[in-house]
This record gives sequence, structure tokens and C-alpha cells, in this order.
Amino acid sequence: MDRVLRVLVIDDSAYVRKVVKEMLSRSPFIEVVGAARDGKEALDLVEQLQPDVITCDLIMPELDGVGFVREQMQRRPVPIIIMSIASETGDAALTALDLGAVDFIQKPTALATEKIFEVSAELIEKVKMAGSISIKDATVYTVSPATLSAGSTTVPVKGARAVDIVALGISTGGPQALKQLIPQLPADFPVPLVMVMHMPVGYTEMYARKLNEFSPLSVSEAREGDELKAGMVLLAPAGRHLTLQRKADGNVAVHLDTRPFDMLHRPSVDVMFQSAAEVYGSRVLGVVMTGMGSDGKQGAAWIKSKNGIVYTEAEESCVVYGMPGSVVDAGLSDKSFALSQMAQAIREVV
Repeated sequence: MDRVLRVLVIDDSAYVRKVVKEMLSRSPFIEVVGAARDGKEALDLVEQLQPDVITCDLIMPELDGVGFVREQMQRRPVPIIIMSIASETGDAALTALDLGAVDFIQKPTALATEKIFEVSAELIEKVKMAGSISIKDATVYTVSPATLSAGSTTVPVKGARAVDIVALGISTGGPQALKQLIPQLPADFPVPLVMVMHMPVGYTEMYARKLNEFSPLSVSEAREGDELKAGMVLLAPAGRHLTLQRKADGNVAVHLDTRPFDMLHRPSVDVMFQSAAEVYGSRVLGVVMTGMGSDGKQGAAWIKSKNGIVYTEAEESCVVYGMPGSVVDAGLSDKSFALSQMAQAIREVV
């Protein structure tokens, strides 16, 4: 990184504002240029200070986090990272993401204790990532009701029946991207779809429930022993790897585990992809979409080693091109598609 990122911190707790500033100041590439008690004060400070990135609490007086994101994105899109407690603000966090916030970090506690320092490395990494997003990208996934209802009226596509399962990995920008992609898949989708998205514990079940409301397909958080069926979309629960096991009767079921422990992410796209390749052989379509880092690259190599298919999201529609970019750079992607084309591309091979 060759420039210092200007960051505005929004939180109604003076202690949290102080600690977040302290954590971010550990990086020579980040300067906290201001702090606000609530969304109303923050709107004025954004105008004055022109920050590159904003960190934002959700529960605040005057104007809460959701209200701030809504108003700021209409005025001037800025990459916003939500910091919240999942158990109290899960719905609000997902709404903020719909409105254009690019990422979120789970506060380890609502109390004014040093426990909040636990997220220091994650916070610095995500602020740097957010600082690399151009302003136009910050709102690329804002979803309108018209977009969501369009999925059920898409033109029928005759698939090639080349695969028996779709395995999809996604991270930063994922909640918004999936809300565009999944509703475009028809109710008669002929194979199961399993997904890993990097989210904090407490969000995946709620997110799957919301996605289900918009989708012709049945979307749910995966549970131990779920049998895979056509038209089923399963999202790996945060904190547990999703693998697949073929049973004696030939059906395939979900297995959830905290192992392996040595992965950067849990759940890991690599773990899910490898398992899908081992169970389904060449009949796997692996899809790697927007996200930071390289989770999915190793798994894509497993899929390719079994002669399966790997698609990646094109850089033009990614909030962060890290994950798909790593697969493309390794020569493991068969084709890349923009988000607006991905549903059609998937339907042509299933």
C-alpha cells in the first residue's frame, strides 16, 4: 500500500472510539482523522474530512448505523465497515450490507473491556481492503426489490447436465452478491448447491433465512446429516467446515466439523471444494466469487484434478477480486463471468 488511508470512526461509546483509533494507529498505512458519537454527527464529519474508509457501530442515538449507511450512500458512497454484536444487531447488520456497507466485524463484547483488542488484526486488514475499493464498487451490490423479484421470471435455460452439484465460495461483498445471484436460479434447479461464505458466528442462519424469502429455491443453513437434494441451497454455518459424505444408500449427506483447525477460515472454501471433488469426481462445478484472500484456490485445484469445472467472478463486478483473482492467476478457472451473467452460466451446465 503506497498511501495512508484516512479513517472515520463512528461509535456511541467513547471507550470504543478510543480503542478503535488505538488499534488502527498500529498500522503506518492508516490515520484516524476523526470520530463521531452517532450517525448524525458522522454525516457532517464525512463532508468535512473526506475519509477513505468508515467504521460504524449500529446501535446509536440520533441516527443509528443503518440510517447512517442509507443516508451516506445516497450522498457520497464511501466504503463502510460495520462493527457490531451479532446477537443484538444481526438483522440491522444485514440491512446495512444491503444498503451498501462493504464488510463487517463482530465485536467480541458490548462491554467497555480490553477484549475488543482481539479484533485488532482483522480490523486493520479489513480497513486496508476497504481502502482499495473504488467508490463505484462500494454500491455495486445495492439490491432493489425489482432485482429480487426478477429471478422467478428468468428465461428458461436447457442445461448440459454436466454437473451433479454446485459448490460456491464467497467472502467480502458476498451477502449482497448472493442476493442477486440465488434468486435468479429457478425452482426446478436440477442439482443441490452448497455454499461457504466467510461470516462471523451468529449471522449465517439469519442470512440464509432472509435469502430464502427472495428465492424460488429452498435456502437454509446446513445442519449435520442434511441429505443433498435437487433445488436445495445450503449455507455452511459460521465456525464449522462443511464436507460431504456418500452414504451406503448412495445419497450424499452434510458433515459439519471444526476440524481441520489449521485453516485461515472456518468454514473454508478449500475444505468444501476438496470434499465435493472427492465425492462427486468430475461432476462438480466450483464457483469462486468476490472476496479477500485466496480461499478457494487450493480447493479449485482439487476440482480440476478430478476434471471438474471451475468458474470465477469477473473482476469488474467483484467488491474484492482477491479470491477469484487467485484462482485465475493459478490457471485454475475455466471461465470468468460478471455477477449479472453468473446465474445464466451456472444454469447452462447443470
